Amino acid sequence: MKFGVVVFPGSNCDDDMVHVLGTVMGFDVVKIWHKEKSLDPYGPLDGIVLPGGFSYGDYLRSGAIARFSDIMPEVVRFANNGGLVWGICNGFQILCEAGLLPGVLLPNEDKKFICKNVYLQTVNYNTAITSSIAEGQILKIPIAHADGRYFIPENEVNALWDNEQVLFRYCDENGQLTDESNVNGSLYHIAGVCNKNKNVFGMMPHPERAAEVALGNTDGHLLFEALLGVHS
Repeated sequence: MKFGVVVFPGSNCDDDMVHVLGTVMGFDVVKIWHKEKSLDPYGPLDGIVLPGGFSYGDYLRSGAIARFSDIMPEVVRFANNGGLVWGICNGFQILCEAGLLPGVLLPNEDKKFICKNVYLQTVNYNTAITSSIAEGQILKIPIAHADGRYFIPENEVNALWDNEQVLFRYCDENGQLTDESNVNGSLYHIAGVCNKNKNVFGMMPHPERAAEVALGNTDGHLLFEALLGVHS
């Protein structure tokens, strides 16, 4: 499998993602600079990842400027043609701003930057990034964001559930949806969603920071393992 990792001004998790995809998982990986206007030079890609960071300094809104980068029309085209696109943290914000995912990421409820391990309850086990997670397994994966509070208008919430687009919800270590476990105040504890076609994914937690024994946490590795089955 071959993945492209898009690099924006202010991206700071691109090397982490390249390392996990390439060194840990053994996939072919290329970096794609945001000013590229075509994906053609990179050959056939199985997936595109928008990594975490602070694209364009998070001015205006997180991801609001990056969604106008030269490469984004190509990312949209790739997604609309069924290609796998995965946005993590800032990448999730960009995908929402670009209209590839529903909802928006607002400032955390306490208006503070949060960097800590959180627990996740998996809602949909039948997607390209969740199929390796055992049903009922609670994941521990770190977050690092100031604008991670997921919001979607109430009149769109039912469609989100009906189409099985919710991927993860913040919970406690026992899988309970407590007020304390909803660390950023996200609507219905939502930590990650996908599009209706189940080929575009976004999440605030960082699985690439929990994908190796050396890091003391391998829960995130399960999401990368799932990718192995995409073209099997």
